[in-house]
Amino acid sequence: MNRIPKLIVLPLALIACASLVRLGGAQGKKPNVIGDWTGLWGAYAPPKEGQPPAPDKYNAQQKQMDCKVVVQPDGKWQATFEGDCGRPYKYTVKMVGRQIGDAVMFNGSADLGEKDGGVYDWIGRANDQEFIGFFTSSRYTGNFRLARPKPVN
Repeated sequence: MNRIPKLIVLPLALIACASLVRLGGAQGKKPNVIGDWTGLWGAYAPPKEGQPPAPDKYNAQQKQMDCKVVVQPDGKWQATFEGDCGRPYKYTVKMVGRQIGDAVMFNGSADLGEKDGGVYDWIGRANDQEFIGFFTSSRYTGNFRLARPKPVN
């Protein structure tokens, strides 16, 4: 008999929490994620057989990356990533985002073509000062950490 109330209370509590998030009860100030970002990205490099793991698994492969985030008329964010991966690249990814506290949580997917690893999935988090993310495809996995560009004097 005691089990029935617990089975009812837990789903109701979960529904109440989800409703608070949807209605804005768990949101902070709206972060400004639109605009320019710059920083580093790196592909995961597992250690070669018989070698010790590197202290930072993203170590030597980190490269410069720039990004511009805009909002589309449909409300989705669009991020254009640009940099060098042995040759120049420029990719545009539509990302769905939702505000959680003072940050926006992103996810998106794009087919960059067979030459560049095929379909990639991105997840990330951005606030006013930092845009960090993780990407993966059938051949590559990595991360990026971006910040607002420093003003040029």
